[in-house]
Amino acid sequence: MPHYIASGQDTYPAGGGHAARTGIGVFDLLATTRGCLYLEEEGLPLPVPAGGFAILRPDRSHRTLKPCDAETHFYWLHFQTLGSWSEVTEREPYAASDGSAPYLQIETFVYHVPRAGALPVKEEAYAWLEELMRLQATPGAGARFRQQGMFQQLLERLQEEGGASAKDPQLALADEAAAYLRRSYREPIGYKALAEQLHFHPNYIALCMKKAFGCTPLDYLTRYRIEQAKQLLIHTGEPIGKIAEDTGFVTFSYFVRCFGKHTGTRPKAFRQRYRT
Repeated sequence: MPHYIASGQDTYPAGGGHAARTGIGVFDLLATTRGCLYLEEEGLPLPVPAGGFAILRPDRSHRTLKPCDAETHFYWLHFQTLGSWSEVTEREPYAASDGSAPYLQIETFVYHVPRAGALPVKEEAYAWLEELMRLQATPGAGARFRQQGMFQQLLERLQEEGGASAKDPQLALADEAAAYLRRSYREPIGYKALAEQLHFHPNYIALCMKKAFGCTPLDYLTRYRIEQAKQLLIHTGEPIGKIAEDTGFVTFSYFVRCFGKHTGTRPKAFRQRYRT
């Protein structure tokens, strides 16, 4: 997840401009309240008018494209990610967990924030940026924790701004299919039921889920059922046959076979390993 580092504000007079910098090592989010910042990042023009924002990359150089036409006020915010990131022109598929850990996997996903655009609710965004600066001067871990939460809210608003242009209808359908499978995993589910629920042909649903998750709907369902079974094996004393039934597996033998394929061990051995 992106991690807040520091923020502030600045005002340039007419004729002023942003400093030239190279490889600063952090993302630089700029939000202009009045005037316009005329920037370029390695030859790419990146104007930031009033009510707009732009994100400068940590690994590139940026400088003023031309001086400000009028007095220009803006907020700046530095952040960095705690994992990998990349710049893309369209939405990418999601990463699937490897299924090796005993507990439910931490949710993995691709989170898209637009490079530049208009602030969705600019007054709200400005208030958050002001509060982030106030918290910066407040001592204590509580203030640091609130900063991170507020920063995530701000990014969520920016993600919503890019949603209309970045949303891939195939990935949207895959999201919907996956949500349905997670809700209904205890029940018998086939392609016919999935098609009736989503009002799309099964082949198209399968194509979308392969694009999003790298597997078919039924493979996705099996993986999810296995994760639920892991939880029950660790946290309950229910018989393994009942766990198989409660997680949607038609027969005990099929459950054991699927469990072994996805975890490399049998359900009984898995339970003994993680329960004392």
